[in-house]
Amino acid sequence: MLERLAWTLLGAVVLGAALVSLTGMWLVRRGLRPLKALADRTAAMAPDKANQPIDALAFAEELRPWITQFNALLLRVQRAYVQLESFNADVAHELRTPLANLIGSTELALTRQRSNEELQGVLTSNLEEIGRLSGIVTDMLFLSKADRGTSTRSRAVVSLAAQARDVIDFYDAMLDEAGLKAEVAGDAMADVDASLVRRVLSNLLGNAIRFAAPASAIRIELKEERDEFVLSVVNRGEPIDPAALPRLFERFYRAAQARDGSTRHHGLGLSIVEAIARMHGGRVFASSEGGETRIGFTVRRAG
Repeated sequence: MLERLAWTLLGAVVLGAALVSLTGMWLVRRGLRPLKALADRTAAMAPDKANQPIDALAFAEELRPWITQFNALLLRVQRAYVQLESFNADVAHELRTPLANLIGSTELALTRQRSNEELQGVLTSNLEEIGRLSGIVTDMLFLSKADRGTSTRSRAVVSLAAQARDVIDFYDAMLDEAGLKAEVAGDAMADVDASLVRRVLSNLLGNAIRFAAPASAIRIELKEERDEFVLSVVNRGEPIDPAALPRLFERFYRAAQARDGSTRHHGLGLSIVEAIARMHGGRVFASSEGGETRIGFTVRRAG
């Protein structure tokens, strides 16, 4: 009887263990089924399908926070993918025009014998196009370094008004030719990379000169706020379309009124302003109302 009891207990233990194992396996698979479905759903995602987020309500409540974060990541990926595609198209467009001009003028010059004067004219024209190509490549290289997190090279406490006056002196001839005046309002001592700040002010002042109303005055306003320094360039002229304001700092973007003279301006100036502001821990801003356009950037106070 004891022997039969032992075999009965052994059989019950084996059968119970098998039953528990099978039941546990079934429960685990059933519990992981939503996770497997989610894995299959995420595996089917692609950069060009990032605008199709995963419906969090279709999954267990425990997975919804993770799905929400994943959808946010998808949105950032989609924006980066669209920006990359647009950037590649813009680069190709901007480089194609000067290259076509170079090829066309060179082929035309080679069709027959040319005098030295004619060849010098062709070389001068080609040099201008090469300079434009060089400017585009240099600006793109700077933006690429800024995107990789390159910091400012040498920072020192300088007078922002002094930097603005230096930029105005550089543009003095252009201001006289356009019948404009430039003035500096305010000052602040800021810990910045002076060369980069002058480059920003140069880009902003150059834009203001292009679009300012004749015989008007351009103001470079400098002020100090609680945790940042604010630099803005203000000019009077045709207002900017409100729909274009959020896109002003995009690479290669030019508002409708900026299309004139686009052969000399390739639409990276304000993108460089945004990159330099980011390198100083700041931000950019733009407004246009009441016949007055204000574009500028901020520098975060050190410490």
